[in-house]
Amino acid sequence: MKHVRPLLFATGLTLAALQPAHGCDTALVLTIDVSGSIDRGEYRLQVQGLADALGDPEIADALVLGQVALTVVQWSGTGQQAAVLPWRRMLSYDEVRSFADRARGLKRAYSGSDTAVGEAIGFSAAQFDAVSDCRRRVIDISGDGPQNAGASLSAGRRAAAEAGANINAVAIEDVGRGSPITEYYRRFIVTRQGFVMTARGLEDYPRAIRAKILREVAKPLG
Repeated sequence: MKHVRPLLFATGLTLAALQPAHGCDTALVLTIDVSGSIDRGEYRLQVQGLADALGDPEIADALVLGQVALTVVQWSGTGQQAAVLPWRRMLSYDEVRSFADRARGLKRAYSGSDTAVGEAIGFSAAQFDAVSDCRRRVIDISGDGPQNAGASLSAGRRAAAEAGANINAVAIEDVGRGSPITEYYRRFIVTRQGFVMTARGLEDYPRAIRAKILREVAKPLG
C-alpha cells in the first residue's frame, strides 16, 4: 500500500494544535457492493481502491485530524449485509495504516445475489449507535446497479434520517454508456445534502473513492 506519512495542511502547525475540540468529527460507514453483478476481479478493485484511498497521505492527515471513526460494510441481496471491519478510531497514522491493510485483505462476504440497496442503507444506519459521540454521521453507498430486491429504499433512507446520517454515493457506470446509475443514485439514494461521485467502470473506482472520502473528511484551515 502507499506509504502513510504526516502531511499537515498548514505549515508550522503541529497535529496536536490542529485537533478539534470535539473528539470525533465524523463517523463514516464505507460500503462495498458484493452483489451478483460484481465479479472476482471487480471485487478486488473495490477493496484495493478503498485501501489505497485510506493510505493516501492527504486523506490520512484528515482522518487523524478529525479522529474519524471508520467501519466497512459489505452488502448484496435480502438479508445479506455484514460489518466486515468494525468501528475503529483513526487516532494515529499507525491506526490508518492498519485499517487500510485490513481493508485490502478483506474476504468477500457474499456472492451471486441481488441488489438490496435499501437494506444496505438501513443496516448501515444501525451501526451508528456504537459511535454516538461523533459529530457527523455519513453513509457511503458504492454500487453498479439499481435496487432489485429487499426492503424499500424509502425505509432505508428513513432509517438514515432517524440516525441523523447523510448518504453519499459512488455510482459505478458501464464504460462508454451514459450515466443512468449516477442519476438513479442522485434521485433515489443520496440525501439532500449528499452527493454522487461517478466511476467510469471499476477501473475508475480508486480515483472516485479517493475523491469522495477526501471531500467528506478534509476541512480547509483558515
